[in-house]
Amino acid sequence: MNTLPDTQQMLLHYLRDVRTALLWKCEGLSERELRMPRTGTGTNLVGLVKHALSIEIGYFGEVFGREWPTPDEVPWLDAFDEDPNADFYLTAYESAADTLDLYRRVAEWADAIITELPLDTPGRVPWWGDRGDVSLQRILVHVIEDLSRHAGHADILREQIDGAVGLVPRATNIPDIDQHAYVTKVRAIAESFPEQP
Repeated sequence: MNTLPDTQQMLLHYLRDVRTALLWKCEGLSERELRMPRTGTGTNLVGLVKHALSIEIGYFGEVFGREWPTPDEVPWLDAFDEDPNADFYLTAYESAADTLDLYRRVAEWADAIITELPLDTPGRVPWWGDRGDVSLQRILVHVIEDLSRHAGHADILREQIDGAVGLVPRATNIPDIDQHAYVTKVRAIAESFPEQP
């Protein structure tokens, strides 16, 4: 029986949904496909997952006085001065499978913290400076917003790889229409406008 207050249960539900979406975008792809940068800023699928697990360790751990139990698994969290993008890609010594598994374990650990603490539990985000005094509720909303943004990035990256789209495999959220004709129509409308404003 679930004894969490309704708001806490709802926030946890949305957090779990966005995690599921991020992990699904990585299913069935090769190590190379998962690591390959697909934007001018180097965004890659497994890097988004590594970043997401880093976010959860920081916001649900450090902010509330909790420490990830095996810090040797996340050495990049102490390396941002040397490499500010350390949590957005895998080194040659890290594997995608291990990173995906680590995220699942981080999610379970974060869920335990979220279900243990009341929403009004105070925390401190040291990297926010003067705005750093927060509650668990504020952090839940912040993390859901942040991870949702990255899940959107993952949607686009996965579509570039093999055309897979949607929130979950069984629901693409794309209407059953002739996509080629639709894209052709939208392109023609766009091309009817001048290139320069």
